[in-house]
Amino acid sequence: MPATDTAALVVAAGRGTRLPGDVPKQYRLIAGRAVIAHTLARLAAHPRIATVRAVIHPDDRALWAAATAGLDLPSPVDGGATRQDSVRNGLEALAATQPGRVLIHDAVRPLFSASLIDRVIDALAASSAAIAALPVVDTLKRDDGAGHSAGTVARDGLWRAQTPQGFRFDAILAAHRALAGRAMTDDAALAEAAGLAVELVPGEEANLKITTADDLARAEALLAAALEVRVGQGFDVHAFGPGDHVMLCGVKLAHGRALVGHSDADAGLHAATDAILGALGASDIGEHFPPSDPRWRAADSAAFLAHAMALVRAQGGVLAHLDVTLICEAPKVAPHRAAMRTRLAEILGVAVARVSVKATTTEGLGFTGRREGIAAQAVATLRVPGDAV
Repeated sequence: MPATDTAALVVAAGRGTRLPGDVPKQYRLIAGRAVIAHTLARLAAHPRIATVRAVIHPDDRALWAAATAGLDLPSPVDGGATRQDSVRNGLEALAATQPGRVLIHDAVRPLFSASLIDRVIDALAASSAAIAALPVVDTLKRDDGAGHSAGTVARDGLWRAQTPQGFRFDAILAAHRALAGRAMTDDAALAEAAGLAVELVPGEEANLKITTADDLARAEALLAAALEVRVGQGFDVHAFGPGDHVMLCGVKLAHGRALVGHSDADAGLHAATDAILGALGASDIGEHFPPSDPRWRAADSAAFLAHAMALVRAQGGVLAHLDVTLICEAPKVAPHRAAMRTRLAEILGVAVARVSVKATTTEGLGFTGRREGIAAQAVATLRVPGDAV
């Protein structure tokens, strides 16, 4: 079975009634991003996962679209009346591609590590099913129904099941089809009922399931602690040529000359793109969009910046701030600064407060002082997982 013959199925059709709020818990924000987006991005970035498919509530299409902007994912599958129904719907949708393995994961467990994914996949080399789990370490008490302890439960041999839960695809699909309608608390229970041996793989304490407001706060703190700050710098120059406008930071400005370049020559967007790519250690704009490639002739540079931001999201990262400085004698930038910030924020999918645009001159010195062209520099600050590549 090929090492990448693994699909991930993210279950996100629940309503999350135990966490009050205007939206289901999988769409609540942590570190400026929806919980489900963190989960999906981490799975999609794993080199051993070939495809990621989500199962969502039919009423959540708009929430899904907003949460997953910038992630290159297949269309979600509609969930069913129960979690088991939702998983079966997702498995049936995956059946057309026939993956060798499938990892079934809760959308509201966004803090798993790449190593945990590896452990579950590795276990499937010898087992039909393997789940992340932790041994019970606390003393267990049985409630008498009136809020009093009715005795102590032996904890020997007890484990707390987590996700991801991994399975040979054909085996778990057959089990779901055969046992449709059974009330099972997780897919491992269904696998056991179908006669599959389920291997226990060491889970992670950080891999908590967000259920309550306290869980949400803890996840926010853990995510912040797991992110490292990366800073990247970008610089770009374009000369003036014939034309009647320039593009700067995604905004069209009337001017007596145009900037010359293979694309639309937007120096601000090019510098911003390079700054983000630099923070990721992902080379530069020329490698991703070679000037020799005719596809990018006269292209809207917004596509370049959006691509760089998609790489950030694919690694589970967020943009903390982008600072762009335009260096020119003309055109005047100040009247357009607000529009530029708004456009940059739209392309990046962040709040305007996370974007700054400034302008300066070189006091008549150099090529910008002689009005031969425009220069731009940018600094991007990212927060990305420490094991991001």
